Amino acid sequence: MSVALMWEARAVAGRGDALLAWAKAQPLAREPVRRETLRAPQDRVLVITWWEAAYDAELPELPEPDGALVTRAVHRWRFETA
Repeated sequence: MSVALMWEARAVAGRGDALLAWAKAQPLAREPVRRETLRAPQDRVLVITWWEAAYDAELPELPEPDGALVTRAVHRWRFETA
């Protein structure tokens, strides 16, 4: 089964590039099948990782960035292939 973990954060105004660089530099305890990093207006950064695992498997996730870099807590979602 394929599972996708989505991690989304919104940077403090004008710090989108710093948040993007931070997210790209974060290592995971093991490598996913695929990892994509995206950006959106309002200095938002989205990281999606794909895993061959059960939906409820314990998988490595990106941490919370430093509070001075983001405007709110990170949003996290988990999806399975339909």
